[in-house]
Amino acid sequence: MSASKDVVDGLVAAAREAKERAYAPYSNFHVGAALLAGGSVYHGANIENASYPLSVCAERNAVAAAVVAGDRSLEVIAVVAEEDEPTPPCGGCRQVLNEFGPTMLVVCEGASGKRAEWPLPELLPHSFGPSNLLQ
Repeated sequence: MSASKDVVDGLVAAAREAKERAYAPYSNFHVGAALLAGGSVYHGANIENASYPLSVCAERNAVAAAVVAGDRSLEVIAVVAEEDEPTPPCGGCRQVLNEFGPTMLVVCEGASGKRAEWPLPELLPHSFGPSNLLQ
């Protein structure tokens, strides 16, 4: 999957805005995500919980927003974090992204403005997904 520079720039800007709404009082690691699906943009921010395993990443919150809206074909996600280097999605988020966008583009930007892009199959090679169960 590829996307125009304007689309990617718009998603990164939306992810930056979403990052400002993150709730991360324990790690202080704020992350925002903006996801393109079905022509619409869905936002997510990480939300931590005092019971750490119940915290939810920005990427998964954006996916949840898309699915609730009825969009289940993910195209591109932008992820912005406060680290200088681009921070790719965690393993759990990669798996969730794979469920609805196995060929999607993942764009990450660090606080320094440095960007990195990967097709999801590069971040999650030999993935496990719906085709492994629905035969």
